Amino acid sequence: MRTVTAVAHRGDPYRVRENTIDSLRSALRQGADAVEIDVRLTRDRTPVLLHDDTLNRLWGHDRPLRSLSSDEVKGLTDGGVPTLADALGATDGHRVMVDLPAPVDEKAVREVVDVVRACGAQDRVYYCAGAAAMLAVRAVDPAAEIALTWTTLAPPRPALLDAVRPRWLNYRFGLVDRDLVARVHRDGMLVSVWTPDTRRTMRRLIAAGVDSLTTNRVSTLIALRDA
Repeated sequence: MRTVTAVAHRGDPYRVRENTIDSLRSALRQGADAVEIDVRLTRDRTPVLLHDDTLNRLWGHDRPLRSLSSDEVKGLTDGGVPTLADALGATDGHRVMVDLPAPVDEKAVREVVDVVRACGAQDRVYYCAGAAAMLAVRAVDPAAEIALTWTTLAPPRPALLDAVRPRWLNYRFGLVDRDLVARVHRDGMLVSVWTPDTRRTMRRLIAAGVDSLTTNRVSTLIALRDA
């Protein structure tokens, strides 16, 4: 029987502040199959969990992350922004989708991948972002599992697919219907969707045959999926 993978977007953000250890643990307690996290680098090249390029929205400090050392981030957030290594330790045994939201080059990607390897998490981590970032991931780690984020109805060019070799195509939920899912499946890939948060949309996407849903309301998704 086909089972839709329930991915918790930045943890459990409706209950606990996003991209924190407590948020990841909360999502896993709700029964998430995987957690999605956003990873950026500090000034001293430490991969940490933060979606925005500043600390303003979540932590009240209008400071660009790239201008701060990891120790400064820790001090400004009272330790609330975890390192990637800490997050991988806290999610041991569970799948983790690493999103790379910032413009990244191969050096930055290598530093992220090196942490994943050092933590022994290669078999449970997969990566998502646009074409440039995923090309960099593929160059750094030929064995990496990739969810190529795609934002148009036009399919990716064959040359790009050959270079990235994604297991998943990762779509904004409003683009997805049965025909798109069928096309992606015919092309030998799985369909990942982000970020439906209403029951009606979740039901529609499950009925359309998607393979994975990334949502801010993972407990709602699990209840619908398992009903």
